[in-house]
Amino acid sequence: MRNPQTKLGRVPYCWRRNQEIPEILDPDWKPEPESLPQEDPLFAAALRTDPSVYVEDVETASPEVVNREFERKEFGHRALIHSHLVWDGQLWGILQPCVFGSQRVCSASDRAVVTELEDKIAPLAAAYVKAANFN
Repeated sequence: MRNPQTKLGRVPYCWRRNQEIPEILDPDWKPEPESLPQEDPLFAAALRTDPSVYVEDVETASPEVVNREFERKEFGHRALIHSHLVWDGQLWGILQPCVFGSQRVCSASDRAVVTELEDKIAPLAAAYVKAANFN
């Protein structure tokens, strides 16, 4: 989740299939690193409110799409959907379903489901952030 005005963000939820998958939680609101859009092309795409990005294999993806070393260090996943939660032309959050240990190709059905989820979750993400007390 992120506040587009203050550029404060947090990771309030992390659902894992099992305990071997790293838990990426950061419950406190923190400033986004200024260098993040330069380090992470996926985040830069989200800030531009580009369409969500489907990465079948972090190891073989173009460096214009994925910073392989950043993804390895920060997350450790092998395939992911970088789902941009955009509402009223602003990025309010990122939903990031991912796979560890193997590549994954998303079907047309997968993409349709994610698009529908984005449409339903984006206004909820905006409401969640707006309800947070930033004082």
